[in-house]
Amino acid sequence: MANPPHGGVLKDLVARDEPLHQNLKAEATTLPDLVLTERQLCDLELITNGGFSPLEGFMNEADYKSVVDTLRLADGVLFPMPITLDVSQEDVTRLSLAPGARVALRDPRDDEALAIITIEDIYQPDRVKEAIQVFGADDPAHPAVAYLRNKVKDYYIGGKLQAIQPPTHFDYVALRYTPAELRAHFKKVAWRKVVGFQTRNPMHRAHRELTVRAARQRQANVLIHPVVGLTKPGDVDHYTRVRVYEAIMQKYPNGMGHLALLPLAMRMAGPREAVWHAIIRKNFGVTHFIVGRDHAGPGKNSQGKDFYGPYDAQDLVTKFHEELQIEMVPFQQMTYLPSSDEYQPVDEVPKGVQTLDISGTELRRRLKTGASIPDWFSYDAVVKTLRESYPPRAKQGFVLFLTGLHNSGKDTIAKALQVTLNEQGGRSVSLLVGDNIRPDLDEPFSHSPEERSKNLQRVAFVASELARAGAAVIAAPIAPSQDARDAVRDTVLHSAGAGANFFTVHVATPLEQCESTDRRGVYARARKGEIQGVAGVDVVYEEPSRADLKVDVTHQSVPEIVHSIVLLLETNSLL
Repeated sequence: MANPPHGGVLKDLVARDEPLHQNLKAEATTLPDLVLTERQLCDLELITNGGFSPLEGFMNEADYKSVVDTLRLADGVLFPMPITLDVSQEDVTRLSLAPGARVALRDPRDDEALAIITIEDIYQPDRVKEAIQVFGADDPAHPAVAYLRNKVKDYYIGGKLQAIQPPTHFDYVALRYTPAELRAHFKKVAWRKVVGFQTRNPMHRAHRELTVRAARQRQANVLIHPVVGLTKPGDVDHYTRVRVYEAIMQKYPNGMGHLALLPLAMRMAGPREAVWHAIIRKNFGVTHFIVGRDHAGPGKNSQGKDFYGPYDAQDLVTKFHEELQIEMVPFQQMTYLPSSDEYQPVDEVPKGVQTLDISGTELRRRLKTGASIPDWFSYDAVVKTLRESYPPRAKQGFVLFLTGLHNSGKDTIAKALQVTLNEQGGRSVSLLVGDNIRPDLDEPFSHSPEERSKNLQRVAFVASELARAGAAVIAAPIAPSQDARDAVRDTVLHSAGAGANFFTVHVATPLEQCESTDRRGVYARARKGEIQGVAGVDVVYEEPSRADLKVDVTHQSVPEIVHSIVLLLETNSLL
């Protein structure tokens, strides 16, 4: 029998509001609307299908503050993660947002109206407090804190939703189940005990052995329930991962396992996230849930230490065991025993018995270099799938981001570098400098800061798409602010797949040299006030804090600089 939903009632808003579908759809055309972000879209889908039960909308201020402080909604129900709808001051003014207003929420992919929110309140969160309380520190090394700082807007609006329709998916439709559909499946196949396995990474033999062992010990079945919404930047893309999951499901005993996809936007919040994941799986009908070592941890903080302790997540889930009403299965670290050709939990291996393991870092190295991956570690079908999506380093795309003052020599270096890389061959080489992108950008200082920011976003998008396709991309904007450069880097790391290799080259030619050799007279015109937005004159140029290479044409010739960049690429096995 499937586990009862969290709070006792599955809040399936799509089913609840189906009789009102036509009326709500018609009303949406008359309402002001908000186009959701990718994370908001994931959250809305799981609110409206009941995955976030007992939520029926985005959190109002009372619920938000209570969750941040106590891991509970204002009515006392356990819920550890703030689920919020952020909007800008411009949105508030433009749409006349106020308590009582109704607003249509639209899918960013096809502009379809998915739901209508009735606003209860509009409030300004304490984002520093949210970062400290929810994620443990206001540290931008944490991806959710970086998201909170850089992408979350100034205001949250709270209110209940009426569902018009679920988002339309075109990928892996047969593997996408709502909580009600998965519960119906469990009932149909008479699964009474279900062990849920959360993952955002590819699975290998150790994962298969772990989940089979957990199921057999509890006389249960296994639900592989991977996240296919937003995960950690740099993670393997979900298309590749799902092909891996489909391959590994063939290795389970007949009838033991089932694969379903979860459109969750992860926060990587460690202990809180583990409790949240348990609640979500409970809503999908799961009775047992595997909580791993450092479950949903984001890695190292700014001081090089783990954000969370290895067993903090298991401890917090255990603390709330009675309220969660889902049995936690502690993750057992599995290791391979070559003498018996089997996997065993590390703590059950007799002293002196040889064991073999391959770390995630070592696996990535082998994939990048084409080195062999033994069949005791993974399955041929899994390795083949990973190699298709993650070619060796020498075949991966990359982005070289040259930043410096106007007339610093960065454009000349970029063009010379393009020639050198074309000479070496092996990849297409794309150059993104002002006059190559748009002819009118040959005079960049005729544009407003907003237009220059948009252009930099375009550069980031084009660079990531080209790098994902295996190209060498050389971009050479001025990009005077660290925030703008970080935004470009984040776009590439998040979107370029195997091509997410990003290098910042600071062309640090001094302002005096740039100005004294400025034949176009840009600096002279800027000092006369004829043009604005010139870095070094009326705009501060912030030196890159994390440049991979720093060069200066007053001390190095262009060929020497190009050679140093080529050596940087060779050191990273990209040539």
